[in-house]
Amino acid sequence: MSDTQSYIQQNKQRFLDELIELLKIASISADPAYNQDVLNCADAVAKHLANAGADQVEICETKGYPVVYGEKIINPELPTVLVYGHYDVQPADPLELWESGPFEPVVKKTELHPEGAIFARGSADDKGQFFMHVKAFEAMMKTNSLPCNIKFIIEGEEEVGSVSLAGFLEENKEKLSCDVILISDTHIYSNEQPTVTTGLRGLSYMEVEVEGPNRDLHSGLYGGAVPNPINVLAEMIAKLHDEEGRITIDGFYDNVEIVSAEDRAVMNKLKDNPEEFKKSIGLSGVEGETGYTTLERTSIRPTLDVNGIWGGYTGEGAKTVIPSKAFAKISMRLVPYQTDEEITEKFTKYFEKIAPASVKVKVTPHHGGMPYVLQSNTKEFQAAKKAMEKAFGKEVLPYRSGGSIPITSLFEKILGAKSVLMGFGLDSDAIHSPNEHYGLYNFYKGIESIPYFFEFYTQQ
Repeated sequence: MSDTQSYIQQNKQRFLDELIELLKIASISADPAYNQDVLNCADAVAKHLANAGADQVEICETKGYPVVYGEKIINPELPTVLVYGHYDVQPADPLELWESGPFEPVVKKTELHPEGAIFARGSADDKGQFFMHVKAFEAMMKTNSLPCNIKFIIEGEEEVGSVSLAGFLEENKEKLSCDVILISDTHIYSNEQPTVTTGLRGLSYMEVEVEGPNRDLHSGLYGGAVPNPINVLAEMIAKLHDEEGRITIDGFYDNVEIVSAEDRAVMNKLKDNPEEFKKSIGLSGVEGETGYTTLERTSIRPTLDVNGIWGGYTGEGAKTVIPSKAFAKISMRLVPYQTDEEITEKFTKYFEKIAPASVKVKVTPHHGGMPYVLQSNTKEFQAAKKAMEKAFGKEVLPYRSGGSIPITSLFEKILGAKSVLMGFGLDSDAIHSPNEHYGLYNFYKGIESIPYFFEFYTQQ
């Protein structure tokens, strides 16, 4: 691997320049106005794979945006690693909060990134991270050191729930057959304490509607005599948690995994620092479920959050109305062994139960996903741990993330392979927010680590 690592060091600036060009493409899958940009990005990814040395590079049509596929089979008897990533990105709004254009990448030094960080939408989620795999593959190909087979699927709908991916997997089981799936769409705990993600929370996401009168009413003529849907919705939302931060939905905790004291002790070796946590997000205090640390609350415990709420008049000036309807979007992060179907059903029943008789309520489920756990005693985890320790020169610990990547359980169900979540971002990268960025140190460490994973995994 010494030649591979030398090749990486010699080509670092070119790798960055190529990533910058990829980040200029506004591949926003959620907005139809960017349809051509998404398709252009798929074309660009396919070209990068082909230039890196992949065979059978295809832009595979789906019911939505295409999946980019490529492979290099050096020996069918050797293990096959399937690399997953996504080339679509989140919308950039609100644009006024960006310090530079979201699709005009710039490299700036920061306190956390003295070597520099690249600021652009998609830099950390997920263009910068999947591109590490393309460049690591190129380095192995150019130095004739690829130790096993590799396949790539880079999709264009992750940010809208990977709606076409299940069908694509089912239709291409044989083409996608593999021994392990390698994903870089997560983060490490810190540059000083690198980690491999061993767990993700699931997701149940829905929209709720509370309807009162049959039209908006004059708040002077009707106020005090009719139910106000916004007031009612606010009261109902307040009833979803108790004073100790526990979720009050009937049966919500029935299937929650009980994490052992030993595992909780290992988890908290990551040195939970409440003051640093508060400072990083501009808060004077933290809160959550009683009896758990911040690390535990954001990883091994389920949550319920309101993601948006609206109703009535929100334009300029005043319009004194009692609205006919009020709405909210609510998400619940789930842990093993909860399922999104179970929780969606329990939420719906509870929300209907706590609604006053004076209003009508409607719950509309959106997308969901299952939790995921990779045990730290598996060969997949051990290969990732050893690879990152080789590149970082530091001990690597297991880490459970609070985020959700629903495709991990989908991969295991359809392809029968475990996913290794070897991400290199930081939780301060502002993904999904203005001024998203990705540290150059992290970008290069990822490229350096990935060939070691192939080496160690193949040796087992």
